[in-house]
Amino acid sequence: MTANLIGELSLTECQQLLDAHHFGRLAFLDPDEARPMIIPVNYLTHRGRIVFRTDPGAKLTAALRGASVAFEVDGVQDQQQIGWSVVVQGQVQEVTDTAEIEELRATPLTPWAPGAKSHFVRINTDRVGGRRVSGADVPSHWWG
Repeated sequence: MTANLIGELSLTECQQLLDAHHFGRLAFLDPDEARPMIIPVNYLTHRGRIVFRTDPGAKLTAALRGASVAFEVDGVQDQQQIGWSVVVQGQVQEVTDTAEIEELRATPLTPWAPGAKSHFVRINTDRVGGRRVSGADVPSHWWG
């Protein structure tokens, strides 16, 4: 058996993983119910920040009030017990600058979910961190 290992990712590694992936989870406090929300979003990095599209609703409401959020993207190989996670913390803000909106419209950021998703929202980053985990060897019958 090998030991479980946890290692911190450098800021450069975190940014490379964020740039290479396009699906993550946005976490914020729902202002109506005062409950935590976690919503999957497809995204891209633009000018070093996470940007996604949305329609009116909880995500846009959070952006309009500058809510604090966490955004997480990860990858895992179950059978090998190897994984990584990058977490971005900051405040969400609707993109309102016309020139930037035109730039974003020219990117491949298209909504995966139904709806027009005509509002662009970005995360103004305060903190980025990441970890890589590798687990112990497991018996081959563990995963069926």
